[in-house]
Amino acid sequence: MLTLENLSCPIDATPLRREQRSLKCEQGHSFDLAKTGYVNLLPVQNKRSKDPGDSKEMVASRQSFLNQNHYFPIVQAVLDSWPKSHFLKGMRVLDAGCGEGYYLDEISQALSNQNIQMERCGLDISKWAIAAASKRDKTVSWIVGSNASLPVPDERFDLVLCLFGFPVFTEFSRVLSDNGLMLLVESGPEHLIELREILYPSIHEYKQTFSDGVSGFDLVLEQAETFTFSLDSQEKIQNLLSMTPHIHKASYEGREAVQQLESIILTADIKLRWYQKQAKEMNHV
Repeated sequence: MLTLENLSCPIDATPLRREQRSLKCEQGHSFDLAKTGYVNLLPVQNKRSKDPGDSKEMVASRQSFLNQNHYFPIVQAVLDSWPKSHFLKGMRVLDAGCGEGYYLDEISQALSNQNIQMERCGLDISKWAIAAASKRDKTVSWIVGSNASLPVPDERFDLVLCLFGFPVFTEFSRVLSDNGLMLLVESGPEHLIELREILYPSIHEYKQTFSDGVSGFDLVLEQAETFTFSLDSQEKIQNLLSMTPHIHKASYEGREAVQQLESIILTADIKLRWYQKQAKEMNHV
């Protein structure tokens, strides 16, 4: 399967063509492929920091945690809730904010077992995440890039996945084919509540995201998924903490309290929402 096909130059949006170990556009912009096969399509002028996204250490922590399959029930929930009319052979899938590739890899393996093959593209703003992902599966197009300006042409994909990421709906709509699907997976009100109660003196009230809907999309299905899992070492607890926003938000006292734990049983509370792109004549101007 060819990878890194049908992409756009992040500087002038013209098509990129593969020339040996580089992608080049007609304006002369060139992007070299890394040794593991990914490409960095995040120009310096589009970076808000020198090293945006998750750090090398955060990626390593997430990879260690996810590879233990504590979150595999999320993969199963995605598969179980997937609108069956969109189980298409050869569908083109973008994982927008793919991290180190765990979810895209597990989902595609499960579908492959049902003889459903996908053309897969994983994009993340962290070069460390994409470097790790590119070692996981060579048949995926792995791209360092931003959801705010996806380096792909219009109507490039049939499905956009955004699991615990930062959705940019105008871009997702642009790159989706007519009636294409978008999946948002986010934390629910009780997610990691046991850990949060140790980290914080009080728990903020849960606020539903996108409660007024998403412009240009119709909500197809909404589903909550709750399960428990246990971590039996301080190292595993720290790996989980390092991949959450709480590592930055929690107080010193809260983090110190977590460091005293040797085990913990945690609740995972996940909200899945499937959306379908509205037909062009229905799109808001």
